Formats: sequence, C-alpha cells, structure tokens
Amino acid sequence: MDLHLGIDLYLMFIKVERGLATNTVEAYAGDLRVFYDYAAERDISETDVVTPRMVVDYLLWLNRKGLSSRTQARRLVALRGMFKFLCGYHHLSRDPTAAVELPRLGRRLPTVLSTDDVERLLAAPDRRTLRGARDAAMLETLYATGIRVSELVNLGLSDLNLERGYVMVMGKGSKQRLVPIGEIAMELIEEYLADVRPTWDRGHPGLFLTARRRTMTRQGFWKLIKRYALAADITHPLSPHKLRHSFATHLLDRGADLRAVQEMLGHADISTTQIYTHVSQARIRQMYDAHHPRA
Repeated sequence: MDLHLGIDLYLMFIKVERGLATNTVEAYAGDLRVFYDYAAERDISETDVVTPRMVVDYLLWLNRKGLSSRTQARRLVALRGMFKFLCGYHHLSRDPTAAVELPRLGRRLPTVLSTDDVERLLAAPDRRTLRGARDAAMLETLYATGIRVSELVNLGLSDLNLERGYVMVMGKGSKQRLVPIGEIAMELIEEYLADVRPTWDRGHPGLFLTARRRTMTRQGFWKLIKRYALAADITHPLSPHKLRHSFATHLLDRGADLRAVQEMLGHADISTTQIYTHVSQARIRQMYDAHHPRA
C-alpha cells in the first residue's frame, strides 16, 4: 500500500471511528508527515517496504536532530498506531514497529503557580470594563475547574448550571464530564452574564464571547493570559495549562482524593493524574526544608 494512502486511512480512522479531537488528529498528522518526508527522501513510498531497521534509523535520525526523548517517543507512538491499524485491517502483513522499543523517558514534573501568583493573576483584569469582566470570569473558571483551555473556550451557555454549581465539559474523544465550579467563579460568571452578554450577545450559543460576538480561540486566550501575567508581575513563563497543573496540585495539597481529581481533569488513566502527587510531595519537602529548624 502507498504510504501516503496508509497515513490518510489511519487519520480518518482515529477521527471517525475513535472520535479523537481535531487537535489530537492534527498532532498525529504532523508526526506522521515527518516520517513520510523521511521515507520520501530515501525513495521509500510503500508501507510494506518499511523495515524494523528503517524505523530504528528513523529514531536515530530524530535523535541526531536534537529532538527530546519525549518527542521521539511521541512520533514512534504515532507510527506504531498507524502500522497496527494497517495490519489489523489486513492492509499490511507485518508491523515493522512491533519490536522497536520506545526511547526512555525521564519523569518530568509539571510546574505550578504558587497560591500568591494565582491570586495576583485572577485579580489582574479590570472588572469595570466589559472585556475585564469577561476575562476575570474566564480566568476564575479555568482555575476553579482545571479544564483544558480548548474545553473552556468551547463551553456553551447550555453547559452551565449555576443552580447546582457545575459545568458540563466535552473532553477528549468527545467524552462528557461534570465538573464542580466554585462560588467565586459562579459570581463572576453571573456578573459577566448580567453586564457583558446583553451587549455582545445576538443569540450565540457559546458562553464566553469576544467583542465581535464570536467564541474566543485558544490562541486568543493564550495571548490574554500572557498579558495578565505581565500585569500581575509573574515573571516565569505562564500558559493556560499551567493553571490546570496548579488546580490539580493545590487540590492534592489540601487533601483532595486522587480519584476525584482524576474525574475532574478528565484523565482516562489515573497514572496520568498521579504525577501531581509527586509535585505535591516535592512542594511539601521544599516547605519542610525551608522552615523546619532541624531540616
């Protein structure tokens, strides 16, 4: 089978059959495109010509280009998925990636904001303005729920239940989950709905809108949070995902149940959530070393 066709079939499979999010499918497409270009430079255009030796050489090539072990592993996972799919649907008789091991990964702990940093960030928007009231509601909702930025900007009015105090979130793989939302976030959302939406709303189903009466993009919110980080005098790099990390770590710092945090974050595997327990333990150790008289 033509390699380009094999890639297209696999991307269609994970999009339609597995229901993966558009961003995830695009990430797989990008990783597989790198392999396709690598193969094309070596005049390899058929899937059945790819050998285990070629896959190993491909990983060595990625390593020589200075890519991290994590990136190499991600690209091998994409390649494995495609060849496993092709074999499973009888488009290919053997999987050249089956015996190739993933590059060894170091455990990288997520970085989080201190509670003081969070307080300054959430207080940065000027709520006397329409944009400031919206931004305050969005930032507070992001930290109060720990949802992904893509989930935040895609929230609809119908996903919000202020009476019961939760939002319905559409996560990865089109899986829905209920996430509780705190009182402060609810107050700011109510303020936004009362003061901002009547000005910007023309029957739009989205929850958080721009002044152009559209839903905000992930890129737009990224710029927004960087601007408020600067205003809050937060000098280290800040992204929307760091608020998600902070949400999980601060909950565990205060004794939250790991399974409950897993549900709120929408992690399919609890091992993904467990990394935050290591962050929490590291923070406790730092506090102990800094403040105990005999540390």
